[in-house]
Amino acid sequence: MSTSYPNTNLYIDGRWQPAASGDTIDVINPANEEVIGTVARAGTSDLDEALNAADKAFKIWKNTSAFDRYKILRKAADLLRKRADIIAQIMTIEQGKPLAESKGETLVGADRIDWMAEEGRRTYGRVIPARADGIYQFTVKEPVGPVAAFTPWNFPLNQILQKVPAAIAAGCSIIVKGPEEAPACCAELAKVFEEAGLPAGVFNLVYGVPSEISDYLIPHPIIKKVTFTGSTAVGKLLAAKAGEHMKLVTMELGGHSPAIVFEDADLDVALNVLSSNKYRNAGQVCISPTRFLVHESVYDKFVDGFKEASDNLIVGDGLLPETKMGPLAHDRRLEAIDEFVKDAVKRGGKIETGGERKGNKGYFYEPTVLTNVPLDAKIMNEEPFGPVAPITRFKSFDDVVEEANRLPYGLAAYAYTNSNKTAEAIGSALSSGMVSINHHGLAMPETPFGGIGESGYGKEGGVEGIEAYLQTKFITQASL
Repeated sequence: MSTSYPNTNLYIDGRWQPAASGDTIDVINPANEEVIGTVARAGTSDLDEALNAADKAFKIWKNTSAFDRYKILRKAADLLRKRADIIAQIMTIEQGKPLAESKGETLVGADRIDWMAEEGRRTYGRVIPARADGIYQFTVKEPVGPVAAFTPWNFPLNQILQKVPAAIAAGCSIIVKGPEEAPACCAELAKVFEEAGLPAGVFNLVYGVPSEISDYLIPHPIIKKVTFTGSTAVGKLLAAKAGEHMKLVTMELGGHSPAIVFEDADLDVALNVLSSNKYRNAGQVCISPTRFLVHESVYDKFVDGFKEASDNLIVGDGLLPETKMGPLAHDRRLEAIDEFVKDAVKRGGKIETGGERKGNKGYFYEPTVLTNVPLDAKIMNEEPFGPVAPITRFKSFDDVVEEANRLPYGLAAYAYTNSNKTAEAIGSALSSGMVSINHHGLAMPETPFGGIGESGYGKEGGVEGIEAYLQTKFITQASL
């Protein structure tokens, strides 16, 4: 076991503590499959303690001024930036992504804190003109209450920071069920908030068996809001459970993002942006381009260019400076990606490059390009969440719109064209919560993030992000 990697405890009511049972879960380095540490596995008594802490803290925090909340959040953002190099190294060791990506995630996370700190000072109500003299009508925004948040392993820091700053800025307390695969970088975040002066109990961080924690937290009467980022299948289960208790919910679920390349696109730009974003975080990104739909007139050239980009990608341990793509996060992803590729080939798809596990140590998979993949292949219907790019040709605008909108998902979509007319038309025609044309412009702190259909509902980021943690109260008063 590595001595440089920290074991992770639970953070409850401002204290770091092991699980009451003493149970732990092993943490594995995906680059070498070695156990590098442990994370505490919370049980019911630990969750009760976190719930009581969140409840107690909320009663104080909701009455703390927006300006005082702002000052703590801004200090936390500054501290996070100062520790970016340390946190990035921890993240790479436990999650696998290249060090540059880990540092970028940390720095963008600090920007998210800054953005929500500012938004917290602008949770305006309004005055509504009355129909009679002496009547005053107005609305105020109030925090919803203690929040239960469930976050994934693919962006361990960023996904927490899509939720926590907004909740805290709004005046809520929060219990985060962090990712057991990458717990230590999340623990560093809790330390940042603690040092910034966040009162005990406002932010609590637990780990354990996901189903056990969600089954206990979601129906608990202390929890007033549930927010989840993860797969559509799990999201449906959690949303149903929250619905039984009329809990407010934000669901940021899976996608299957079409990337459309029209005949007049700048192919160099399209290839550069789409290939880099396909293989970012080894393709384990909910808004990764996953179905490449290319006009028949430029199809062959695009396939050749994408194959070249894939072949030139340096795959290896994320700690090595030359690495451009690290391993998949765990063995389950390795098995899933291999199944996607084998199914595509079985149905007539052709492997242009890649298609195999890379080496026999670590969860590495070759950057893979597929062609001639039929629509009934698994990869054309289920989110692959890995470094595989199926490329399909199309003939007409109507054909590509039909294919792009064929699936029930609607998280992100991309298009490349040099025609303003085509850009306007495709932006309108795509059934997606987010559309990016001629660049990859999604998931910035100041922009709303979220999908439609089976990709979930609710928004994170932007001015919409803080609204998810506020409720509107209407007050009408007659003068005496």
